[in-house]
Amino acid sequence: MKQTQQDRTRTFSWSDPALHADLIGRRTGLELLQGMADGSLPAPPIMQLIDLAAMRVEHGSVTLLLDPQEFHYNPLGSMHGGVISTLLDTAAACSVHSTLPAGVGYTSLDLNVKFLRPITLASGRLTCTGSVLQSGRRTALAEARLSDGSGRLVAQAMSSCMLFPLAE
Repeated sequence: MKQTQQDRTRTFSWSDPALHADLIGRRTGLELLQGMADGSLPAPPIMQLIDLAAMRVEHGSVTLLLDPQEFHYNPLGSMHGGVISTLLDTAAACSVHSTLPAGVGYTSLDLNVKFLRPITLASGRLTCTGSVLQSGRRTALAEARLSDGSGRLVAQAMSSCMLFPLAE
């Protein structure tokens, strides 16, 4: 691939993901997520990869903030659907995680995304809020809503998560 004067570069670092894995099961989901939000625990690598601006956590709801960047773009000149889906999946699944006691894990079973508007640099800071809609012994249902800097809904998702005991 030929380089041009308009090529850009990006360098980033990440923390060892084993740190979070070692804490799973020893802390509640809310404690773990609050540690990431307040900086006492490092963000997981995916959040550093997409350059997450901030995270707010409360029981049953997680909000992610992200400033659109050129490195999020697809060939059409707007944010790639995979980045949008990552935000929605993270907000929904972490909302479920925030309700779990120590010793209970989860994983996403599905993610149904609706893309409503294109996202560009001009969209402003994005706010993605996930909320638990229902939680049982084996599954939980959560939604996530992604809004642009003007408060317009740009994407929405529903997610089911499987809940399971963690091996000790």
